[in-house]
Amino acid sequence: MSAWIKKLFSLLLFFVFFSPAGFTVDRATALLIEKEIKKHISEIIKIRRFLHMNPELSNREYETSKLITSKLMSLGIEVKSGIAGTGVSGLLEGNHEGFTLGLRADMDALPIHEKTHVPYTSLNPGVMHACGHDIHMSIALGTAIVLSNLKDKIKGNIKFIFQPAEEGPPKGEEGGASLMEKEGVLKDPPVMAIFGQHVWPSIEVGQTLFSTGSIMASADTVEIIIKGKSSHGARPYEGIDAITLAAHTIVSIQSFMDRMIDPSDPAVVSIGKIRGGGRSNIIADSVTLEGTVRTLTRTNRTKIETMLENIVQGITHPFGANYTFNYREGAPPVYNHPGLGDIMLPVLQEAVGKDNVLPLQPQMVSEDFSIFSQKIPGFYFFLGVKPPGQKTMPPLHSPFFNPDERSIALGIKIACYLLLDCLASQDSFGSNLY
Repeated sequence: MSAWIKKLFSLLLFFVFFSPAGFTVDRATALLIEKEIKKHISEIIKIRRFLHMNPELSNREYETSKLITSKLMSLGIEVKSGIAGTGVSGLLEGNHEGFTLGLRADMDALPIHEKTHVPYTSLNPGVMHACGHDIHMSIALGTAIVLSNLKDKIKGNIKFIFQPAEEGPPKGEEGGASLMEKEGVLKDPPVMAIFGQHVWPSIEVGQTLFSTGSIMASADTVEIIIKGKSSHGARPYEGIDAITLAAHTIVSIQSFMDRMIDPSDPAVVSIGKIRGGGRSNIIADSVTLEGTVRTLTRTNRTKIETMLENIVQGITHPFGANYTFNYREGAPPVYNHPGLGDIMLPVLQEAVGKDNVLPLQPQMVSEDFSIFSQKIPGFYFFLGVKPPGQKTMPPLHSPFFNPDERSIALGIKIACYLLLDCLASQDSFGSNLY
């Protein structure tokens, strides 16, 4: 973060320490927000269902991008398209001077064949919005619709960021939040803080989850190629059995994780793919292991990379085998800025009710919103989409995932409250807390 951005944001932090109640959306503005949501919610749900019926994979969100661009332009919002390939940003300028906040929504679907059988089921075989990105886009578009009619309440600007490839770009391609950031989406004008949300099927509509600090894990990948020596299956002593060495490697990784990683600082290593061998009666000369590494801290991230290679080396070399070790860092942990969180938590509680903001325990899943929240202060929460009274619902990435659409109106309300309140708090800057 540049020095001047740090300085401006540090002034924002002053507010939480010197105002006991914090800014809140006034009653009149709250009623206007409710009125606008009710006026447009049918249209927004239609947009959501169209998006759900026409899902597109990472870096291939061509029609999705066109729809978003068209809708934002119809609102008189300044639009930039083609960011990171299919990404879109829209700048809504308020009627009063101030800085710029970001609201991010992801766009891509998953390679999953939908089995919900809802009337608006996916028309693209093998592709589905199984992670709720259609809900995220609808909330962001709905927020743009509502706030474009409340420009006199906006002290500054709001940049709506529609991001491709959150699920990861195809192999050999760049994409996602990292490419959007590289191509300047947080600049011109500079975005001072960024907001985002994710639908969450374990809590009911009306409920949210939020905490500060690291709330979602980093997502790294590891590839281990164990190189042995082939021989006849009846004469294994003449070869070096790569499959046996691979089995010892997997078991050792899990054993070492239990003994070398502090349980109060969670981390996960999962080997999800094994490839090797050609015939049942031939000793395999090569086995490839692929896995994922999830951590919440840089300490564990660095420690586990070293630990994994030491394990592979210690198992292969005594038997005369060799190995190739490839470790690739992905998205870092999603980090909710404590200062921003302290300021905005009362606003979230006002929007949904204090009892409906539940503490968020760190999750070992990942999200590349983290790219943005590593650059500027971020505020990221989970939005309940389970129908009230229903005990369970299919999880994210399930072909049966079917979020309750009543969450959309609440998501729009929350976003409006957070953005307007954060911009309004500029009036109380006064001290550098860094």
